[in-house]
Amino acid sequence: MPHLFDPFQLRGVTLRNRIGVSPMCQYIGEDGIANDWHLVHLGSRAAGGAGLVVVEATAVTPEGRITPGCLGIWKDEQIEPLARVARFVSGQGAVPGIQIGHAGRKASCAVTWEGGAYLSDEESGWDILAPSPVPFNDKARMPRELTLDDIAGLQEAFRASVRRVVQADFQWLEVHAAHGYLMHSFHSPISNKRTDNYGGSFENRVRFTVDTIRIVRGEWPEDKPLSVRISSTDWYEGGWTLEETIELAKILKGEGVDIIDCSGGGGTPLAKIPVGAGYQVPFAEAVRREAEMPTATVGMITEPWQADQIVRNGQADIVLLGREMLRDPYWPQRAGAALAKKDLYYVPDPYHRAHGRKLFN
Repeated sequence: MPHLFDPFQLRGVTLRNRIGVSPMCQYIGEDGIANDWHLVHLGSRAAGGAGLVVVEATAVTPEGRITPGCLGIWKDEQIEPLARVARFVSGQGAVPGIQIGHAGRKASCAVTWEGGAYLSDEESGWDILAPSPVPFNDKARMPRELTLDDIAGLQEAFRASVRRVVQADFQWLEVHAAHGYLMHSFHSPISNKRTDNYGGSFENRVRFTVDTIRIVRGEWPEDKPLSVRISSTDWYEGGWTLEETIELAKILKGEGVDIIDCSGGGGTPLAKIPVGAGYQVPFAEAVRREAEMPTATVGMITEPWQADQIVRNGQADIVLLGREMLRDPYWPQRAGAALAKKDLYYVPDPYHRAHGRKLFN
């Protein structure tokens, strides 16, 4: 079996190792535009040795942002600041990726360090959209139910956004269909109460995602990988299940999706999530085995041996790190040293003087 520092190829793109920086919202953009913070934040992780660096959830419409500080890709002015990030990440030998999506009924919130509550109209909040008029919790804004015209318009927004991602020269594209945001809210019976072709049966509930992915794949270059992040379960009775995730993965594989990024939860505040070390790894393992396609795993993965074991045991093809990368952008270098892979991990030329003796005493 491969190990954590073996290369990984999908289509025409090769990661130098199996370590990825999970897309993590920074909530510090303005009008959806990336700035110096994003360059330094993401560039540091590329210099730190990760094989894949994914830009945070980037909205396909202004209303699709989680907060006013979220990034966007709905207009041309947003292309060059993101391209700057992609160029630097590529220059460090990492693959630049970006996640696009729409927040759905979880949009129009304050940034996390200001409490994350839903913004009222007086606080410059905006109308939010969802498959059904079901608020996320008792303090949430009431979403407006999407019409068929709304759905068609959103799919065109995804199409236009992918074209901008191509112009920004990203090499890896992920569509966000997890964590209670728009696509996930179509999947889950908790949030989808529709009675038309987008609600009820499994086939109807995944229709928006599948049709949108078909549009995205048609715009995304054939030689570049396409990923979809899915909440593998709602962790709530009557919600979305792992079995449905596996069936959706099989469908998406047929639509040209190359890898499933297996996350979980986010669809209801009532979920009882058994958080612990590697708690979502079994999802990636099950999808990988049953759908017979590559997977990425994420969630409470902190130790080099833990990440290496996941890859060696065939539980996932890529290990994505979130909070641990916030704590240490040079985690891949430390992991390489800990796993005795000195000749395989990346060190930027200006930093070699720090690696001529035993690392990280």
